Amino acid sequence: MNLLNKAVRPFVVFVERYYPDPFIFAIGLTFIVVALALLLTPAGPVEVLDAWGGGLKNLLAFMAQIAITLITAHALAHTDLVRRLLTRLCSVPRTSYQAYLFTCLIGHGASLFSWGLGLIVGALVAQGVGIVARERGIKVHYPLLVASAYAGWVVWHMGYSGSAPLFVATPGHALEEMLGGTIPVTETIFATWNLLTVLAMVIVIPLTCMLMHPRGRSERIVEIPDAAAPVPADPPDPAPRTTGQRLDRHKVFNLGIGAMLVGYLIFWFATEGFSLTLNIVNWSFLALGLLLARSAEHYVRLVANASQTVGQVLLQYPFYAGIMGVMITTGLAGVIAEWFEAFATKDTLPFWAFLSGGLINMFIPSGGGQWVVQGPIFIEAAQQLGTDPAKIVMGVAYGDQWTNMIQPFWTIPLLAIAGLHMREIMGYCFMVFFAAGLVLGGALLIMGG
Repeated sequence: MNLLNKAVRPFVVFVERYYPDPFIFAIGLTFIVVALALLLTPAGPVEVLDAWGGGLKNLLAFMAQIAITLITAHALAHTDLVRRLLTRLCSVPRTSYQAYLFTCLIGHGASLFSWGLGLIVGALVAQGVGIVARERGIKVHYPLLVASAYAGWVVWHMGYSGSAPLFVATPGHALEEMLGGTIPVTETIFATWNLLTVLAMVIVIPLTCMLMHPRGRSERIVEIPDAAAPVPADPPDPAPRTTGQRLDRHKVFNLGIGAMLVGYLIFWFATEGFSLTLNIVNWSFLALGLLLARSAEHYVRLVANASQTVGQVLLQYPFYAGIMGVMITTGLAGVIAEWFEAFATKDTLPFWAFLSGGLINMFIPSGGGQWVVQGPIFIEAAQQLGTDPAKIVMGVAYGDQWTNMIQPFWTIPLLAIAGLHMREIMGYCFMVFFAAGLVLGGALLIMGG
């Protein structure tokens, strides 16, 4: 048991000393991609600069969807009912080992429902468990606890809000003509082989987090600081004094529009079958948030509080959009994907799509945007080799979620709530990266094409 605890120490030291801030990370990746495009493709400096500047327009709609997902997930997690539920859940762990295991498991569950909710709920549970542990005199290392919450996110692309499987399940998607239609989520997210892989991840990753608990007198356990305590729940609304205030705080408005959204969702699933898109996921969270809020005015406050979680994400997304523009326009993404494709057979193509997805995710940390880059290349290879395209979709999806563990971009909304810096958790995430790689890569090799 002590082996894993010792193995993680060099990574903790490496990250603390050498890992840059997420914004610097994005700028550094920009320079690397520009250099690679100039070296590996026929594009010249002017073409690369034009591709970089023009990349933003390709992700504007997706940026809006991502922002809505984060905001509605944050608002939902802070409604009174959900906060009470989370408070009760946080009192469950009775030992330090249970704390890491429990936090990671809750992160898994929330992430399988929504990638945005996974980040928010994971941070809130880590906070709550850390506070309860301190009150009970249980020594819990808060940076590892928050890392366990982020580790729970490593399954998000296998669940309800997985971008790549939802992309190919949406009528009119960019590869519809190449695929001859859509790929329903019953062949990707809800395929038996994917569900079995989820089960393996839900066993291995929490155990990995638990076994990294600091031990020995030489290791200092950092408990949750007072500054990291969660924002108190909203106090009860004061009695309204005017007609306008009564209207603001009346439940009929948020319940009415929430019920209308639920009605639309019922109609959607009744007419489209079990067809999920990112827009439908966003409608779902918006409907739940409105129904659980005290009033329309209360929901507006919840959304305003949620805005702090998306600021840095929206700041950095244009740079990643520029990186994506360079990789697509110059053909650099194709060059990288073809490196992996060249080694593939019918049964190993999903595995190479996984490795390619993991590498490209370091430059384009967007499941949907990444699929747009890699999808055409690997789907064409799948057609030539006779590989099931659904497994290619999930191979790229697995790669995307895998290297998120060492790509700091998506730690931003989680850490904004948890009150830590990326360098305090990323060393532990390296060990999760290795464990997840073994499970995901092994599963793809076992199931073949």
